[in-house]
Amino acid sequence: MEKPTTDGSSESREEPSLASDAVSHDVPNTAKPRSGLGLLARRVHFLAGFAVAPFLAIMCLTGLANAFTPQIVDTLHEQELFVDTDTGSPRPVSDQVAAAVAANPEGTVKAVIPPTDEDRTTGIVLSKPGLPDVDEFADEDLTVYVNPHTNRVQGELITVKDRPPAQAWLRHSHGNLHLGPPGRLYSEFATTWLPVIVACGLALWVAQRRSHGSRGLFTRSRRPASKYARLRSVHGSLGLLLSLGLVALAVTGFSQSNYVGDRVDQLLETFDSTAPELTTEKVPVSPGEEQIGIDHVVEAADAEGMRGELTFTAPAEPGAVWQVAETSAGWPIQKDSIAVDPYTGQVIERVTFDDYPLLAKLNVFGVQAHDGTLFGIVNQVVVSLLALGTLVLIVLAYRMWWNRRPRHALWPPNPPPVWRSLSKAELLALVITSAILAWAMPVLGVTLIGFIVLDALINIVKRRRTRT
Repeated sequence: MEKPTTDGSSESREEPSLASDAVSHDVPNTAKPRSGLGLLARRVHFLAGFAVAPFLAIMCLTGLANAFTPQIVDTLHEQELFVDTDTGSPRPVSDQVAAAVAANPEGTVKAVIPPTDEDRTTGIVLSKPGLPDVDEFADEDLTVYVNPHTNRVQGELITVKDRPPAQAWLRHSHGNLHLGPPGRLYSEFATTWLPVIVACGLALWVAQRRSHGSRGLFTRSRRPASKYARLRSVHGSLGLLLSLGLVALAVTGFSQSNYVGDRVDQLLETFDSTAPELTTEKVPVSPGEEQIGIDHVVEAADAEGMRGELTFTAPAEPGAVWQVAETSAGWPIQKDSIAVDPYTGQVIERVTFDDYPLLAKLNVFGVQAHDGTLFGIVNQVVVSLLALGTLVLIVLAYRMWWNRRPRHALWPPNPPPVWRSLSKAELLALVITSAILAWAMPVLGVTLIGFIVLDALINIVKRRRTRT
């Protein structure tokens, strides 16, 4: 059954709603994908997009805030992170550590993070009993911030993996909505389905351009006449512009997710591409031998040419070594680490970023690019534009869906089922591809099965009502 459009043409009432078509055409809006796979792409693009869009919108909003974490953290924790006076030469690091321990005698020094700039404080990380449990995924520490010019303690914060509270809060907002392990499913649901939705949208866009005899895939069409076609044109053009960036954001977030992260770790182990780590655990200890102070370890790291933000991890027991790691974010990547003998001050092992296998390097690049820290403010702006553009895509998609609602109907129609229109070869390829994706991305696999079952039940109910 068909209904008239505003431009005098006719449209099928069963055409897709949410963004099933990608761009406008200079012909009436009656065109549909002709192949079975094209019809399937249209249906998946609509149904998956409709289900994933709310979660994706949340990820965009939390991702916008997470992208500017450095600026937010510096503003909220200015008292602890920045010195109140920078007059005078910096004091020895050992004196700063002593000041932090004097303020918390029950604490044990776990790590020391000297400042990278003169206006910043030194962070002394203490392992202290009785701290409140604020993170389900890691242990909490007490970080004492000491002015390196005066040895005055400027403040204390409960940190998780050396992250101040504001940074940890923003990270968990984006990753799990502060719901713990169950909350991580929401982000993995959105990120694993996003490449599928983008791929189906691109397939529809290419197929429709070709079906209308366009001279090229990127030729400009005349201004569409109907409101729906104009919305579709903007949605398609914007989606095409953002497609590569959206897929890149999704893929670079895989390693930080739960189940897909495990698959990434398995992949790296299979190809012997895990990030190398220091292997030295203990050194021989002579009776009565005393450990060197952290000042000697700082000198050893400086002699090794280590730069940027450095984290000095203290020995946890007799014979354990000092570990020094470059932890700065940004380009160029700084990920060197050394092991220092706690009794002689000699560097006994070193791992450089050049030692990382290619896949491990790409993983580091991807994580920092995803977080907006790889290229500084430029990276933050690009991530923000992708998030804002995705929000616009979602609003346009729901607007298109609502505009497709027939007159006097409560809800717009869904694209019709297309399974019977697929050939045996197409079905076999689809099953194999779905099985691979389900193994690689378990959340996508489980929800895909749920979609298929729910879709089948809905269609059965509709057929029975039609017969009745």
